[in-house]
Amino acid sequence: MILSVPGRMGEEDGRPVLGRLLEKDLGITLFPVHRLDFEVQGLIMYAKTPAAHRAGNSWFENKIVSKKYSALTLGPLLESGNEFKKGVPLEWKCRLLRGKKRAYESPHGKDSLTLATLVSISDSGYFHWELSPVTGRSHQLRYELFRHGMPIIGDALYGSTVKFDQDGIALRSFEIDFSRAKNREEFSLPEKILSKTL
Repeated sequence: MILSVPGRMGEEDGRPVLGRLLEKDLGITLFPVHRLDFEVQGLIMYAKTPAAHRAGNSWFENKIVSKKYSALTLGPLLESGNEFKKGVPLEWKCRLLRGKKRAYESPHGKDSLTLATLVSISDSGYFHWELSPVTGRSHQLRYELFRHGMPIIGDALYGSTVKFDQDGIALRSFEIDFSRAKNREEFSLPEKILSKTL
């Protein structure tokens, strides 16, 4: 596991920081466009110039660029009352507020919207989800799956009692879609960047 940007403790935090390691390796200054939680793996975007940083931030703020994640959970808890069908897109909405460690619903929170699709159910009972955060709230995807009775495998902070067989939790950023960014070619970006899913 690795931090995408320095933590709140700064230099006192002994964990490695991906941005700093890349800067050292490339010999340039990088600007983080978005971040991933320490426990999450997958694609992340850094800009190499202030102009690219401004463009990237604008794309995300204006919802021009989108990201997709894959997640593994166990099936819903019986008492949750949720029934999910494969391939049926869902819209999950709530008002989300970030506490000291966890996110929670609050009338004072910010609007949160997640698009979720159950991709498959394995023979061993694992649910494979494809998730697209329309808003970018802290812990948004982790909270939504917890709220629907299915904490992400390995995510003890949100109630998972099952260990993930890799580092972190079973949540992976696997696609960044730039196809709606009209000036993406100015920064030599393809329509999409894809990685493996879980």
